[in-house]
Amino acid sequence: MAATETDLRPFAAAANWRTPLVIIVCGCAIGMLTFGPRSSFGFFIQPMSREFSWGRDVFGLALALQNLLWGLGQPVAGAIADRFGILRVMCVGAVLYAVGLLMMRYAVTPLSLNIGAGVLIGFGLSGCSFNLVLSAFSKLLPPERRGVALGAGTAAGSFGQFLFAPFGVAMIDNLGWQTALTVFAGLMLLILPLSLALATPPATSANVPAADQQSFKTALAEAFGHRSYVLLVLGFFTCGFQLAFITVHLPAFLVDRGISAQTGGWVIAAIGLFNIIGSLSVGWLQNRFPKRYILSAIYFLRAMAIVAFISFPITTSSALIFGAATGLTWLSTVPPTSALVALMFGTRWFSTLYGFAFVSHQVGGFLGVLLGGIVFEKFGSYTPIWWLSVLFGVLSALINLPIVEAPVARPVALAA
Repeated sequence: MAATETDLRPFAAAANWRTPLVIIVCGCAIGMLTFGPRSSFGFFIQPMSREFSWGRDVFGLALALQNLLWGLGQPVAGAIADRFGILRVMCVGAVLYAVGLLMMRYAVTPLSLNIGAGVLIGFGLSGCSFNLVLSAFSKLLPPERRGVALGAGTAAGSFGQFLFAPFGVAMIDNLGWQTALTVFAGLMLLILPLSLALATPPATSANVPAADQQSFKTALAEAFGHRSYVLLVLGFFTCGFQLAFITVHLPAFLVDRGISAQTGGWVIAAIGLFNIIGSLSVGWLQNRFPKRYILSAIYFLRAMAIVAFISFPITTSSALIFGAATGLTWLSTVPPTSALVALMFGTRWFSTLYGFAFVSHQVGGFLGVLLGGIVFEKFGSYTPIWWLSVLFGVLSALINLPIVEAPVARPVALAA
């Protein structure tokens, strides 16, 4: 891994303004901008459904499609970024995200909503979300700074959630949901200049050490033949299921129980605020404790928070407490998951391999959002999905325990 950083120095020297601090700050800003709007989409369900007479299953399908395509597009975007550099991938992703928000603003049919909120934003997120930010951190920063940087990059996404949830609710209430989406689209264009700080060089034989010179197919075969990677990928499914279901359906769930939409905005904001603490703490803890134990604890504690939330009467206080408790474990799975991928396989194909892990995450997100809408329309209640989230959390806590935290064994090439 040290050889990788050595070989990247000529590229870094050409842009010596990109100090580690600049890289981290710009990456965190991108994570904040990309994660913020999508975390507030749950607040658009009711005003858009009232205007167009849509059921929650219609909006749920569009956002489920978004989660799925974000996941399916992530390894493709990651492979392109690994091969040709991150900059161009981020720029294309930002433009797709902005166009998708505009199309969502002008959607008048379920099909146009699916194309804008589902297809365009989904593929846009795969190209410019915090996943590629974490990849850039892994490639551009020295090993001793990666743990904290990965935590900071994840926390930045949560800070975006903290800012955009009440901001989105305020714009919807005062200016209308159409204006809110237009403003969000304009903000996505800020990613274009910020991404300059995260540019990585194209992969060539000159800047990739011999130990990392694998083909794409060889890297995939090695990863999916590695038991610990498969367990990590399976556990990540639960994270996506729980996060997507809560993000999209919690605001409506609270309104159904007499809690105002404004309070729902502050609950989502509380999740983002407390996840800043959780992500930074996990970024620090993963350098001191086994990452598999950290992941297991996160999944179990999140499941217990859900049990406590749905087992007692829903009030403003209990909702805010749930937001705080859930926030501590919200995206805290990302730093140890990404760090384990880098530890097992190095950084050469990091974007690709983490991208495939993220597919599992987003398949979970797709099902969480879709099943939430379908179950509510059929039974008038989200209770079955809440308990399914609990079950998945306990299973993932167990799945992560056998993971082996060590680089994959590779044959050493003999000198000529």
